[in-house]
Amino acid sequence: MDIRNSERLYERAKKLMPGGVNSPVRACKNVGCTPLFIDHAKGSRIYDADGNEFIDYVCSWGPNILGHADEDIISAVQTACGKGLTYGACHEGEVELAERIKRNIPSIELVRLVSSGTEAVMSAVRAARGFTGRDRIVKFEGCYHGHSDGLLVRGGSGLLTAGVPDSAGVPKAFTDLTLVARYNDAASVSALFESFGEEIAAVVVEPCAANMGVVPPVEGFLEALREITLRYGALLIFDEVITGFRLGLGGAQEKYGVTPDLTALGKIVGGGMPLAAYGGRTNIMECIAPVGSVYQAGTLSGNPVAVAAGNAQLKKLEEQPQIYSELDRKCAAIERAFRESGANVNREGSLLTVFFTDMAVTDYDSAKTCDIAAYAEHYRRLLSEGIYAAPSQFEAMFVSAVHSDEDIERTCEVIKQTAKKF
Repeated sequence: MDIRNSERLYERAKKLMPGGVNSPVRACKNVGCTPLFIDHAKGSRIYDADGNEFIDYVCSWGPNILGHADEDIISAVQTACGKGLTYGACHEGEVELAERIKRNIPSIELVRLVSSGTEAVMSAVRAARGFTGRDRIVKFEGCYHGHSDGLLVRGGSGLLTAGVPDSAGVPKAFTDLTLVARYNDAASVSALFESFGEEIAAVVVEPCAANMGVVPPVEGFLEALREITLRYGALLIFDEVITGFRLGLGGAQEKYGVTPDLTALGKIVGGGMPLAAYGGRTNIMECIAPVGSVYQAGTLSGNPVAVAAGNAQLKKLEEQPQIYSELDRKCAAIERAFRESGANVNREGSLLTVFFTDMAVTDYDSAKTCDIAAYAEHYRRLLSEGIYAAPSQFEAMFVSAVHSDEDIERTCEVIKQTAKKF
C-alpha cells in the first residue's frame, strides 16, 4: 500500500504539533504504523491522501452513525453557514435541539449545550458538587471521561494503550477528591460509600464502558449504583458521550432501565460537529448560572452550525428508528465472524471490541491482560485488506447505518481469512 503522501504529511506535522497529531490515539504508535492522513470520506468509506480506500469502522470515534457526509446533514450545515458561523447569542436551533434531547431522554429535564464530551462531563460533575455541597466523586478504573484534571485517574482509552495511569501536569490535590472503584463490582462502590458516604457528591460511570474496549455492565451493576447513590444522597451521572443515541434513541439508560440524575452526551448529538451536552433533573440543573451559583459558560456553546448538524442527525434517527435494529444486525454478523475465528469479543448494539486475551473482559484488570502486540498485528492485517479499525486495543469498532451488506460481508471474509491468527 502506497502511503508516501501520508508519510510526507506526518513528517511536516511532527515539526508543528506534539507527536504530529491533535489527539494522541491518532499517532498510531501502539500499532506500529504511520498515521494515515484522510483526504475525504463518504458513506462507509474513507480515502487517504494517497488515494487508498477503506471501509471505515472508526466513524470518527462514534459521531457518524449515519455514515460520512450524510446529504441531509451536509445540507443543514451549508444552510446554517450561509446565515453566519457563530452569533454568541441565542437562536432557535438550540431550542429545537434541546427539545429533541429532552423528548428522547426523559431524565434530562433541563439541558445545557457545550462543545466537547470532556466539557460535558466536567460540567456535570461541577453541577453535582454544587447541588450536594460535597466534594468527592467516585469513578471507575478503565472508564474515560475526558481530559479534565479530576477525572484523569486510572482512565481508559489512550491512557490504557499508552500504559499511563494518570497524566503529568495534574496536581495531586486535583485528584485527591476522586475515589476509584472497580467497574462491574458494586461491592467496591459500597465500600467507598461506607468510608466516605457523606462526602461523596456523585458517582460518574460509562453505563456501558467503551474506553477499555466495549465492556457491558453485568446484571444488577447499574441498579446497585442507583440504589447506593439514593441511599447516601449522592447523584448518579451517566457518561453517555459514546452510548447516547448509539444504543437507541434513549441511550444506555433506556436500554438498561436505570435512570441517572445527570447525563453527559456527545459525539452523535453533534452530528459530526464539535457539540456536546449535559442535563438532568430540573432542581439540579437550576444550580447552573444564570439561575444558580454554579458557573459554566462557553463562547461557542450552542454554535448554530454544530446545532444544525445535530438537529439533522437526530431528526433522521427519530424518523427512521429501524436504523437501530439494522445496526444491531450488521454488528452481530461481524461478531459472529470473529467468534467463529476463535476471537474473544464483547458487543453491545453497534459497538464491538475484539480482545487479544483468553480471559473474559469484564473490567479494567481483565482488559489489561490483552496482548497489545497481537492487536497491532491484527490492526495492520485489516488495514492491508482495506478495513479501517481503531488503532488501539482499547477502543470500539463502530458500525454505521450506511455500512452495506456487501461491506459487512467483505469485512467478515477478511476476518475469516485471518482466523488462524487468533
